[in-house]
Amino acid sequence: MSARRKVLALAVSMVVLLSLTAGSASGMEKVTELSQLDGKVFAVPSGTVADQLVLSMFPGATFQYHDTVLDACLAVKAGEADAAAYDEPILKNIAAKNPGLVVLPDIITKDDYGFAVRLDQKDLKDTIDSVVTTLKNTGKYDEMLARWLPEKGSPEAMPEIVLTGEKGVLKFGTAAVTEPFSFLDENQQPIGFDIELAMAVAQELGMKLEVTLYDFGDMIPALAAGEVDMIGACITITEERAREVLFSEPYYTGGIAALVAE
Repeated sequence: MSARRKVLALAVSMVVLLSLTAGSASGMEKVTELSQLDGKVFAVPSGTVADQLVLSMFPGATFQYHDTVLDACLAVKAGEADAAAYDEPILKNIAAKNPGLVVLPDIITKDDYGFAVRLDQKDLKDTIDSVVTTLKNTGKYDEMLARWLPEKGSPEAMPEIVLTGEKGVLKFGTAAVTEPFSFLDENQQPIGFDIELAMAVAQELGMKLEVTLYDFGDMIPALAAGEVDMIGACITITEERAREVLFSEPYYTGGIAALVAE
């Protein structure tokens, strides 16, 4: 091969290599900081606002849409996308159970999660806040986080909490699609951080806990209709929602985060 042909072949190879690696997951350097994701490919669940929130930080981002957040994360693991974007605790739960994935420490958008009650239920709101404060002051809150959000592996079993029911029934609405906050175990029973917190509130009130499952978007209407007394399922506290319900003080601060391959 002549020297000129060798130069041309090398140039063509470099162009092909650049076209394969630019703006895609393949060939990308290891991601350790959020700033490295500018202009990259994000995998997100369909029907969420995760893509819009990513665009608020990275206007040049492009997207793949998946049926579930797990599918989005597995696309990252397979090298088909540079990052997955969704709620931080849910991404941490997936990363803990899937070696090779990690959630970056910086947050794309910061959100507070809270329980919600009807606007006229300030006493119940105050009880929720008091329970959360007590859990934090006694170290039990950290135990709950370690139980439901382990660094590696699946969440532990639901602890046994004795509820006397002497003062009636506390009705709790949730959407069991936000593991590790609210999800179904192998027996199709609702468990998770939010369920344990709701049980702690019921215990403080001397009541039994009755859990009703809803689609996420149906929880606030069910609360307003009096079907339940309080709701919780990794619900972000927003001004719009606060016009319809009374939120507890935040019990967890998370937001939209990015999951990448290690």
